[in-house]
Amino acid sequence: MKLESSAFEADSLIPSQYTCDGANISPPLSWDAPPAETESLALIVDDPDAPVGIFVHWVVYDLPPETLHLPEGIAPQATLLKGGTHGKNDFGNLGYGGPCPPNGTHHYVFKLYALDRTLSLQSGATKAQLEAAMNGHILAAAELVGRYAKRR
Repeated sequence: MKLESSAFEADSLIPSQYTCDGANISPPLSWDAPPAETESLALIVDDPDAPVGIFVHWVVYDLPPETLHLPEGIAPQATLLKGGTHGKNDFGNLGYGGPCPPNGTHHYVFKLYALDRTLSLQSGATKAQLEAAMNGHILAAAELVGRYAKRR
């Protein structure tokens, strides 16, 4: 699978509207069709450069397998309009929390997973809970990395 965004190229800067310096809305994402046996999709966005260790910015799971994109500005509610469930990010909220590095340029890793089952986790699951539920059920994965340095 290939994961991309119309808002930024792989390994390039994430526009400020998708960060704490801007509107702090989720960027548009799209991907090609997952394997035929896919039952659900999951998305994790995290920052491996955070001073406290990996910082989680977005957790989404149980996206229908026919979903091939997420539009800009997904509302931070428990469930997504066209299917899927929001987990909790490390800001302590449901939904997307944009890049807001305390210093320097950080990398933000968007990871999409095709799974052989629906996970049926309650909304608000953490990245660790999602990863435990996905263990042994990943059919394919794709990754997109963007960078961001907070304005001074």
